[in-house]
Amino acid sequence: MQRVVVIGSAGVGKSSLGERLARALEAPFVELDALFWEPNWVEATDEVFTARIVAATAGDRWVVAGNYRRLGEPLLWPRADRIIWLDLPLRVTVLRLARRIWRRWRTREVLWGTNVERFWPQLRLWDPKASLLAFMLTTHAERRRQCLEAMRQPEYRARFVRLTSAREVEAFARAVEAGL
Repeated sequence: MQRVVVIGSAGVGKSSLGERLARALEAPFVELDALFWEPNWVEATDEVFTARIVAATAGDRWVVAGNYRRLGEPLLWPRADRIIWLDLPLRVTVLRLARRIWRRWRTREVLWGTNVERFWPQLRLWDPKASLLAFMLTTHAERRRQCLEAMRQPEYRARFVRLTSAREVEAFARAVEAGL
């Protein structure tokens, strides 16, 4: 594995696995959220975001964590030799995301330079633009369908690794770390 993309729902553990894989493969780690979000939660323009992705993955080796289907997928998937899909059950993903939001808000963890988690908007489950929880809940089934479809496409079939439980994710990470 030289060029890896880790995808999955929000809060599923893409960045955590991506960082582990990058260390094991001695490759740069790229978090798409860090390239996308400007200070004060302003979204980067398509041109800026695209340029950042291209620059961050210009080398022969990299591990990227994140989805950004519209811009990230066409830039990264054709160049990736592995696409790791964390397809954990929705109940697991919701709990992980809720815990992560709470922890980041409570500790005032700085995200991507200057941003900090906003807790109360996350409770607006009727508003997927304000709440990451709502976004994940409303897009989970469609994103899953899209990934299943992509796995069947000849150009991606051999590249996909689908992990459906925390146990599978851990076993995969350990195998990569062991050089298997």
